[in-house]
Amino acid sequence: MSYVIGVDLGTSAVKLLLVNKTGEVVQEVSKDYPLIQEKTGYSEQKPEDWVEQTVAGLKELVQQFDGNISDIEGLSFSGQMHGLVLLDQNNQVLRNAILWNDTRTTAQCEEIYQKVGKEKFIDITKNMALEGFTLPKMLWVKEHEPEIFAKAKTFVLPKDYVRYRLTEQVHMDYSDAAGTSLLDIAKKEWSKEICDLLDLDVSICPPLVDSDQNVGKITSAVAGETGLSADTDVFAGGADNACGAIGSGILSEGKTFASIGTSGVVLSYEPTGDKDYKGKVHYFNHGEQDAYYAMGVTLAAGHSLNWFKQTFAAEKSFEELLDGVGDVPAGANGLLFTPYLVGERTPHADSQIRGSFIGMDSSHTLKDFARSVLEGITFSLNESIAIFRENGKQIDTIYSIGGGAKNPDWLQMQADIFDANIVKLKSEQGPGMGAAMLAAYGSGWYTSLKECADTILEDAETYQPNPENVEQYKVLFKLYKDVYQQTKQLNQDLMDFRK
Repeated sequence: MSYVIGVDLGTSAVKLLLVNKTGEVVQEVSKDYPLIQEKTGYSEQKPEDWVEQTVAGLKELVQQFDGNISDIEGLSFSGQMHGLVLLDQNNQVLRNAILWNDTRTTAQCEEIYQKVGKEKFIDITKNMALEGFTLPKMLWVKEHEPEIFAKAKTFVLPKDYVRYRLTEQVHMDYSDAAGTSLLDIAKKEWSKEICDLLDLDVSICPPLVDSDQNVGKITSAVAGETGLSADTDVFAGGADNACGAIGSGILSEGKTFASIGTSGVVLSYEPTGDKDYKGKVHYFNHGEQDAYYAMGVTLAAGHSLNWFKQTFAAEKSFEELLDGVGDVPAGANGLLFTPYLVGERTPHADSQIRGSFIGMDSSHTLKDFARSVLEGITFSLNESIAIFRENGKQIDTIYSIGGGAKNPDWLQMQADIFDANIVKLKSEQGPGMGAAMLAAYGSGWYTSLKECADTILEDAETYQPNPENVEQYKVLFKLYKDVYQQTKQLNQDLMDFRK
């Protein structure tokens, strides 16, 4: 039996999957590492922590494996997007990595629009200039740490650095490059125009490769440290959302998933790079060659539910908290929640908006509040789906993954609010499985990623929209959208009173 390894480098931990030729996950290892948050809005990590824990995870995986080591043919990666790792001429790390959830770069985003022009920037990158992306971070380092930036020869993203340490080869795949704000999405090349306008040398951008490309083998040192064969092939891998799309079978027109983790993502396949969403949603290169995807983001999805539980029902488990929410009618008895606890990404890109409960009275119980939180998160995701549909996409089936796929009442809410069939996968490993599938395809197990997905992935349950609830939610969704406009100024005024 042949095997591949999928390495998913997340924000809090690296997760490694050993997958056999039938798509079965035969072993799973997770290793965590710390987050460094020295100031409000700052979020960093030490790249060496990623490497140490990835190598430790590979070693543990090999130690638990009872087969022939040479049967592990290859490995590939999924990784947290947008993080900046600056390297000097010897590929040594110059400072801590600045992560996707770091928000110190508002001034640099404004600088990008001033020097490039908002319309031109969106036309080239297909996305708005946002604090979380890589380019604003580079400009921040250039302005605030010029002595460090002067030594920078190139930059990579988190999983690219780990892959470099395993292979001694520096590359970046298109799906992760798309989230840097430096890639011409349609042309699949670094934008010299943006670099020139921002006084950056385009040579700082690393070589580009496809996600399934073989970029070398692990070094003899890594082989000795982990127990893997020195003949183990390494494939470039992709951004976590691109790999999540592959791992969920989002590989043809109209295929869409809704992922509810700490943040929430709605992602839909795009066959070409020429659709113009005018920056309202993200538009990135897929992990599949010459394909793309559109994506909307809710910053506080599962985070909203976790906050609610810890604040109002800390003694309960999530199962206890959500038990019975299906008995509460659609609309939570007139209670509406907006999940703007840390601002919002799609469609508002507003870091100052904050959440609210609207319509509270003394008749409301904990179950009403819990249901309204689930509905509010789902309404936020539905804003992205509405944008897709307004731009001509037909979406009638959505694959639900992450924490939102674990509760049947929430799955039914998704079907009713999205007005689409909601499919839960039988085995859902998300980005880690997508990374393993890239290694499997790269190793020649399948003729295409779609064949790989058709072989490995299996539907478990389908939730169909309830027509009565669909109509109620259409009315409630309009009210939900009104809350943003009617509380925007109030939230800005309240900023003066926040610590």
